[in-house]
Amino acid sequence: MNIIVLGAGIIGISTAWHLAERGHRVTVVERQSGAALETSFANAGQISVSYCEPWANREAPLKALKWMLSKEAPLLFRPQNPFGPGWRQYAWGLQFLANCNDVAFERNVQQLVALGAYSHAALKDVVAATGIAYQRLQNGIAHYFTDPHAFESAAQSAALMGRFGVDRRVVGREELLRIEPSLKNYAHRIAGGTYTASDESGDACTFTQALAQKCAQRGVEFLYGHSVAGLRVSDGRVHAVAVRAVPQVGEASAPATQLLQADQVVVACGSFSAPLLRSVGVAVPIYPGKGYSATFDILNADAAPNVSTIDDAKKIAITRLGTQIRVAGTIEVGGYDLTLDSPLARARCHMLARRVEEVWPGMCDTRTPEEGGKPHFWAGLRPATPTNIPLIGQTKVRGLWVNAGHGTLGWTHGAGSGKALAEAMDGRSPAMAFSMYRG
Repeated sequence: MNIIVLGAGIIGISTAWHLAERGHRVTVVERQSGAALETSFANAGQISVSYCEPWANREAPLKALKWMLSKEAPLLFRPQNPFGPGWRQYAWGLQFLANCNDVAFERNVQQLVALGAYSHAALKDVVAATGIAYQRLQNGIAHYFTDPHAFESAAQSAALMGRFGVDRRVVGREELLRIEPSLKNYAHRIAGGTYTASDESGDACTFTQALAQKCAQRGVEFLYGHSVAGLRVSDGRVHAVAVRAVPQVGEASAPATQLLQADQVVVACGSFSAPLLRSVGVAVPIYPGKGYSATFDILNADAAPNVSTIDDAKKIAITRLGTQIRVAGTIEVGGYDLTLDSPLARARCHMLARRVEEVWPGMCDTRTPEEGGKPHFWAGLRPATPTNIPLIGQTKVRGLWVNAGHGTLGWTHGAGSGKALAEAMDGRSPAMAFSMYRG
């Protein structure tokens, strides 16, 4: 088949790879100048099957209300004007609230873990087949708690994961320090933690860009620097995609539209999948969540962690990527805003830097630009569904497929999402206990 994949993030490139592996002719359309330059660019770096937990739980509504008063809140709802496009935020929020109960939480966890395990196996297969290097560390993930009450509840979460085949161990402070000795300077604040040895970490951007190169070697065509002008649908079937080159600075006129014929089309445009699909009558509950990260050069290698960690109090992840440290987290639900220079954005970025210095003093230069430091602050839009379960499957428009809505778990679920969709497009059922999307 002649298949067009829209989007060159981890999801789109993984989909293109698995489709090409099955002998299909694949064209990838991406508005950026290369792969993984948007949501996949600077995420937390964790392959976290053991921490595939949805944002919606029974405690989330009250916490979200309290957090609305804090610029550094882990999950911040920034209300939009409901008299316009902003009403979609409220519709998404109501669906989110409907999932804030124990029954929905457990159901959603099962789905996320099933896809996570399938995806982790798919990632290992791709790495074995390609030899791609991406600052990979197979040292597991440790989750540390500073609140004794939160640590007490960790046993319940671990038990739930255990029912779905995940070995997340509850560990005391001393064992946690043996697992990750670099936490010793902060040990007096740590109540305990959990640890999953089977998880790993690595640079999603490096991996995705390398896999894109492997795709090109297999004959996949790339149209970088091209935006999607529209989907062409007739008689209930998609038959083409209209694209145009992204205008360059100084161009006097808009580039002409080019029509790409297709047997099948995959929409893997992250948060921008929803408006594109709506243009052909397909409504999907995907809304952007703005996530932040900071990347620092390591100054003291001996003080840096070798196990990717999760800070429970701040809900952030800290990962070593070669000679750098990546700290990422917080979600801001407030539309398609990517600014980094607002007071709110600066507060959230500075929190990441401050927390690294608190836990790992002197490990890296965490000074802000105003203080003379050179951190790399970044923000990306996480395409979130109210359940955090991604939409992978065929829409009601024949030949039109979706692979989007992965929230903060795009790197964890990326390889498997691409494989699962490629299998479905070939008429096969992926071997996992995950419910594929049927629009």
